[in-house]
Amino acid sequence: MGSFNLYFNNYMVVFIFLLLGLLLPAVALTMGRLLRPSAPTEAKQTTYESGIEPFHDSRIQFNVRYYIFALLFVVFDVETVFMYPWAVAYEKLGIFALVEMLIFVVMLLIGLIYAWKKKVLKWI
Repeated sequence: MGSFNLYFNNYMVVFIFLLLGLLLPAVALTMGRLLRPSAPTEAKQTTYESGIEPFHDSRIQFNVRYYIFALLFVVFDVETVFMYPWAVAYEKLGIFALVEMLIFVVMLLIGLIYAWKKKVLKWI
């Protein structure tokens, strides 16, 4: 009977967190909608571009290279986030962690070489 209570308590905690995760955003958004002042005007609903009146359509197509360049930045930024804790705990982790990090870096280098060959890193 004791193990049943333990499992029930564990699932109850998960259920409570799930319920809170669903309820809190819904309540916050609903309360915000009810309590905020609402006086929509045409000027308030226009696109704001640093105080300048918009002079063309905002839905223009950009070159795909800009998006791929941004994704590459994110990938190498995430690499830094992964490498810092590894470097801090390197002495405790041992040779296995070194091999894992080398595999990770090699995979990133393959991606960089691929992007370089596809000329993603050229702006012009």
